[in-house]
Amino acid sequence: MNEIEISESVNKQNPVQHSLDTSRIAELRGRVQHAIDKGPLPSIQIALAHNGELALFETFGAADSNTRYNIYSCTKPLVASAIWKLMSEGLIALDRTVAHYIPEFGMHGKQDVTVEQVLCHTAGFPQAELAAPQWWTREDRLKAMRKWRLDWEPGSRMEYHSLSAHWVLVELIERLTDNDFRQYIRTKIIDPLGIKGLRLGVPRDEQGDIAEAVLVGKPPQSDELKDLLGFSINWPNSADQSLLMFNEPEVRALGVPGGGAVATAADVALFYQGLMHNPKKLWSPQILEDAIGRVRVDFPDPITGAPANRGLGVVIAGSGKYLPYRGMGTAVSARSFGHQGAGGQLAWGDPVSGISFCLLTNGLDANPLRSAQLCAAASNRAGACSLGRK
Repeated sequence: MNEIEISESVNKQNPVQHSLDTSRIAELRGRVQHAIDKGPLPSIQIALAHNGELALFETFGAADSNTRYNIYSCTKPLVASAIWKLMSEGLIALDRTVAHYIPEFGMHGKQDVTVEQVLCHTAGFPQAELAAPQWWTREDRLKAMRKWRLDWEPGSRMEYHSLSAHWVLVELIERLTDNDFRQYIRTKIIDPLGIKGLRLGVPRDEQGDIAEAVLVGKPPQSDELKDLLGFSINWPNSADQSLLMFNEPEVRALGVPGGGAVATAADVALFYQGLMHNPKKLWSPQILEDAIGRVRVDFPDPITGAPANRGLGVVIAGSGKYLPYRGMGTAVSARSFGHQGAGGQLAWGDPVSGISFCLLTNGLDANPLRSAQLCAAASNRAGACSLGRK
């Protein structure tokens, strides 16, 4: 193990000093370079932060360090953190129903859905639709929410609410603060943390540095899936093109709260440092600790079959045989928390090691197995960068 501190020779973009294992950081950089060399991803950006400061920030492939990426569902903890802020200020309570704050939401049997259930993906409306043209105005979004019906009893199971739940969360923000949700998140969360590039809702004239997402690769073959999973599965033979809508200037400006934020990997890694260190006491320490540190939902995830391990807007690593399913690799502590995003985005923080890590790419790989292997390999190397890790 190489125990010298990170220096400019390892991290040319950020020559700050950190007590991390430079040999492990070299392995991380090498694995990402290998992914670029092997293909099919056009660019990958990674960042590793430690004890409140950026330790590594590098871009590989056809992009540069100023490039921002759509982070897809890595957006969700950012929106959740704004709800934690409202909780810290006594403006919202988890056990209250959403209809208590948004009466019109309670139509069609949704009157008992709680704020906690919306944050934890147990609210019962995972398939509720809210897309263009309804999502362009607040009035039309509310009209759509009124019409939603439950797919199952709230609190009885967990199923990922990919977009629907976070439209409810930002309506709660606007209802309780009388502020545009994008402005509230920026002024109350992003700016106080000193993060420059992270944005939910980017004006058209500020989008020039955002990498365009592209579809790459081919879907996995049935034999490949059977070898990995032990059983056959009918995987779609074409890529999901719906994610390309986040290239549209109007969608970027809207700031879709379930997946529309843009950032550099450094921005996201530093956001997780903010969650671990709570500078300026943006959140009540008790509320923040509970949000990122307590598993509230252990229903099985219907996709993986593993316990969901949902905190209050984040996934918590835990331990044991299901750790690899949580998207943070196997070299993190049980207290680690984070969230993945479509197309291979990932971000997490480990309060034990003090490390946070983010990987972003603009290549939407049609082969989720290859994408998952890269994320796991990168996370394992990042998680092992703390001195003393075996």
